Amino acid sequence: MEQQSYNKPAVLVIDMQVGLFQGGRTIHAAEQLLENVNLVLTRAHAAGVPVFAVRHTGPQGSPIEAGSANWQIMPTLKIDMERDTVFEKTRPSCFEGTDLLAQLQAKGIQELIITGLKTQYCVDANCRAASELGFKVILVEDAHSCNDTELLPADTIIAHHNMTLHGLFASLIKTEDLRF
Repeated sequence: MEQQSYNKPAVLVIDMQVGLFQGGRTIHAAEQLLENVNLVLTRAHAAGVPVFAVRHTGPQGSPIEAGSANWQIMPTLKIDMERDTVFEKTRPSCFEGTDLLAQLQAKGIQELIITGLKTQYCVDANCRAASELGFKVILVEDAHSCNDTELLPADTIIAHHNMTLHGLFASLIKTEDLRF
């Protein structure tokens, strides 16, 4: 395994919420996803790497409205509410309508390591947005997921997005290879 060298990294955990993780359709390899994201978090915390966790906030009356049980971050996710930055978004991009960019810039962050839900929506949007904003993006290829759709099984969606995002928008790394 090649040793990585990170330059001012931060971890972004996207939409690992009860309602998206456990609601409606089954998330592909859900337990493995949770295990992988938790390993990324454990390593980031041990190395003092900043963690930003975002949750999607739906409009009042939606299944993921602010304060609802489904809106909460997965209770088994190793987010440290005292140390990590937890914020809300209402759009697919974590940068749209939030102060995430200002927070990353204030900390001098240059690389963003991305994990979470859902691959073809918010994970894709944030890899592209972060890249366009000048961040080096590292997508943890086995620490993001989604559910099957009417057209494609989730494993195909994940593989397609890993292939599509790799190169122009992100570098890929497996959870087991991620070291700070």
